[in-house]
Amino acid sequence: MSLPQLLSQKEIEQNSSQLDNWSVLENRYLVSVFEFPDFVNALEFTVKVGLVAEEMQHHPEINLSWGKVALEITTDDMGGLTELDFLFALKVNKLFE
Repeated sequence: MSLPQLLSQKEIEQNSSQLDNWSVLENRYLVSVFEFPDFVNALEFTVKVGLVAEEMQHHPEINLSWGKVALEITTDDMGGLTELDFLFALKVNKLFE
């Protein structure tokens, strides 16, 4: 399996314009915060995100707190953002719908 390629600034802008609820940080990370009515719903969402991460073998930083899940994703091996990060974000958005 070949490593994904780093995206150019233009590609990052094009991909991020199609993502609701995500921001690009330092042109290296995708970050988002998802809000829930309570801890249990936030925890259930975190577990679902973890299953997507395992399926994709692409693991985000996850910060779980009462009613909130903060995610940060990057392709560490490449030192920045790749198509894989945006695909992960799209899958997470579908979980949240």
